[in-house]
Amino acid sequence: MRILGIDPGLRTTGFGIIDKQGNRLTYVASGTVKTQAEASLPERLKTILKGVTEIIRTYQPDSAAVEIVFVNVNPQSTLLLGQARGAAICALVGADLEVMEFTALQVKQAVVGHGKAHKAQVQDMVQRLLDLPGLPGTDAADALGVAICHAHSFDALLSFGKLAPALVKGSLRMKRGRLVG
Repeated sequence: MRILGIDPGLRTTGFGIIDKQGNRLTYVASGTVKTQAEASLPERLKTILKGVTEIIRTYQPDSAAVEIVFVNVNPQSTLLLGQARGAAICALVGADLEVMEFTALQVKQAVVGHGKAHKAQVQDMVQRLLDLPGLPGTDAADALGVAICHAHSFDALLSFGKLAPALVKGSLRMKRGRLVG
């Protein structure tokens, strides 16, 4: 399965692509889509839409994941970031990709092991997990982290999907936080 991770931003949108085969994650590509600060908002959104569309066309991912935006101190910045995120999501759904969404806390927890990790820690762990020769840039590392988070959560969802029929039939039940049959 090929997974595209997106770290949305109005100035710089990071992308990261990994392949997942069993438990093995392999680096495919990463980088950024940059917009011109002096361009109008519609032009910047168009750049993000076209950039993500081109990434999809080039790498043919099977699934995608995007980081969820939270309210920042500056509401105007949050609105602008949300619009950039929307442009990226439009490119993904326009290509008929399934899109998962993860918070920064979930991504950091999946990659580093705790949700309060710093950007440098995410970069370091992404480098280690994907056996990269050097540190990826912060936006690319965040996007690769989103893809890694999706890869890990996909396994959990798949496992739950296999257990769900037994839970519904009643042949499995929870006892003290554990499944028993």
